[in-house]
Amino acid sequence: MNATIITAISHRDRSVLRAVAAGRCEISGCAGGSLVIDGIGCCDQFVGPRLVQAGLISAISSGPVRLTESGRALLEAA
Repeated sequence: MNATIITAISHRDRSVLRAVAAGRCEISGCAGGSLVIDGIGCCDQFVGPRLVQAGLISAISSGPVRLTESGRALLEAA
């Protein structure tokens, strides 16, 4: 079993999770699948893959991004 443990989440990560929860994020079909928030590419090119790897968001190669149960629980606990 492969488990990822996050010891700390940054303010930026938490902001991205809130944007995902509000339905404001998607994965761009171009530029290597970058995270797009409100139609603008996210300045942190690593935040999307980092949150996917941590199991906090789920994303298909192109389209909307969704919170996972873990991501939802983390936001509710904050």
